[in-house]
Amino acid sequence: MRSLLFLLTLAIGAAVGLGLTWITMVNGYGPGLVRSGPWETWPRAGTETADPYARAAFARAGELPLELADGIAFVAKTDSSGKALDGRCDIRVSGSLPQARFWTLTVTDHEGRLIDNAADRSSFTSTEVVWNRDSTLDVALGPRAHAGNWLPTGARDRIVLTFRLYDTSVGLANRTSDAPEMPGVTTEHCPWESGS
Repeated sequence: MRSLLFLLTLAIGAAVGLGLTWITMVNGYGPGLVRSGPWETWPRAGTETADPYARAAFARAGELPLELADGIAFVAKTDSSGKALDGRCDIRVSGSLPQARFWTLTVTDHEGRLIDNAADRSSFTSTEVVWNRDSTLDVALGPRAHAGNWLPTGARDRIVLTFRLYDTSVGLANRTSDAPEMPGVTTEHCPWESGS
């Protein structure tokens, strides 16, 4: 009876431990998350001090993280109100960016793949984008072309935005209170919401 109870306890402990590890790996890169509105980053994930969960998540995804000396990547899967980013809607990324020598903004599907589109564009860089007069950024995303800075979404139902900031002091952040101000992400129009 004791050995049966021991085996049952061992099985429950293993299932809970493996389950929590899986959830941690699938939902990010472990502890050390820094949030700024809808943008999330794990600044220590690409360092020698990265925790085992971050290393396992990067290995599982086949990604190569940025080292703190190189830069930092911010990912948004929702807009600023918490609504999942839907590529069938018109979305706007606007506002100020932290100081960086160079940056990229990339749109991918929910699995991290670039989206095929007729415009053959999936990202902007800091040297390509047209800035507002007040030095803020304004990028439209959606299935239909827009004037100005526009990234096509291919009408995918779930999309992910990634801002990569290179040669920036933001990489030194390691607590939520250190989160820099990032541009807002707004869902402006979804065809099914207006009946069109």
